[in-house]
Amino acid sequence: MAEARVIPIRGNRGPARPVRDPGPDESVRPAMVPPLAGPEADEDRSAWETRLEQVLEFLRRRLGGDYPVDEFGFDPELTEAMVLPALRPLYRRWFRVETIGAHHIPETGGALIVANHSGTLPLDAAMTTVAVHDDHPARRQLRLLGADLMFTLPVSGSLARKSGATLACNPDAERLMRAGEVVGVFPEGFKGIGKPFRDRYKLQRFGRGGFVSAALRTGMPIIPCSIVGAEETYPKLGDIAPLARLFGAPYFPITPTFPLLGPAGLVPLPSKWYIEFGEPIRTDDHTPADAEDPMLVFNLTDQVRETIQHTLYRLLSQRRNVFLG
Repeated sequence: MAEARVIPIRGNRGPARPVRDPGPDESVRPAMVPPLAGPEADEDRSAWETRLEQVLEFLRRRLGGDYPVDEFGFDPELTEAMVLPALRPLYRRWFRVETIGAHHIPETGGALIVANHSGTLPLDAAMTTVAVHDDHPARRQLRLLGADLMFTLPVSGSLARKSGATLACNPDAERLMRAGEVVGVFPEGFKGIGKPFRDRYKLQRFGRGGFVSAALRTGMPIIPCSIVGAEETYPKLGDIAPLARLFGAPYFPITPTFPLLGPAGLVPLPSKWYIEFGEPIRTDDHTPADAEDPMLVFNLTDQVRETIQHTLYRLLSQRRNVFLG
C-alpha cells in the first residue's frame, strides 16, 4: 500500500491533513466533460430554435392583430397558447382531476353540457374546460355560458370572452350549438357556487329550465356533468353581507383561510377532483315547438338534475379521502 504523505495547505490554520498517493494499480479518472457537439446537441439546438421561431411568430401575429376571433370574441389561438397551459398545473398536479365518460361528448356537432356549480370561486368551470379539451380525443373547446357579473369585471371579463365564454342567454346558446359548438352551462348559478359548506353536494334549484328549451329548439343532446372536489377548495363558512353590497358581489365569503390569511387565503385547498360526463339525453326526437311546453321542459330539467345528483352521491360514496381520492 502506498505511504501517506503530508501536503501543507496554504491559508489553512489547522493541522496538516494526510493525503494518500494513488498506488501503481490505481488510475485517476478523467473529469467528465459534456460533449460540445454531436447529433444530440444539434437536435436540442434545433428544438430550441423551432420553439423560439414559434414564439416570435405568435408575438408578431398578436401585435399585428393577425389572428382569428369569432363573433362572440373567442380567440382560439390565445386559448391554446396561454389560457389552457396556465390551467393545466391546477388540473393535473394540484387537483389531480380524473375525468370519466369523456367519450359521451360527441366528436363533432353541437352539444349542451349541464353541470353542478360549487366552490365559492368558479374553478369548476375552468377545470371542466380543460377536461373537455384535454381528455377528449377530438380536443374540443367548451363554450361556457356565464353570468352578467363575470363580463363586467375589468380583466376576467375580457379574458372570459377570449376564452370562449358568452352571456348565459338562450339566443347565444342556440347560435353556438347550431354552429357545432359544445356549450357548458351551470344552472345553479350563484345559488350553487355561493352555498355554505354545510350544504355541499346538495344541488340547488335549476331555474326555469332555459337550457332545456335551448336544447329542444336546436335538437342537441344534453350531457349531465357531475363534479366532485370543487366544494372543498374554498369551504364557505360565512358571508360578510355589507362588504358584498359594497363591492356589488353576490356574497363576500369567509373560508378557513380567507380573509384571515389575506391574499394567501385565495390559494385553493388541494382537494381531489372527479369530473364525470353522463350518457347524453337526446332531444332530437322532439320538435322545436316542444320547447314551449312547460311540462316537458320541467320534466327534462328534473331528469338532468336528478341524474347529476345521483352521480354525485355515487362518486362521494366511492371517494375514500377528500384530499387523496
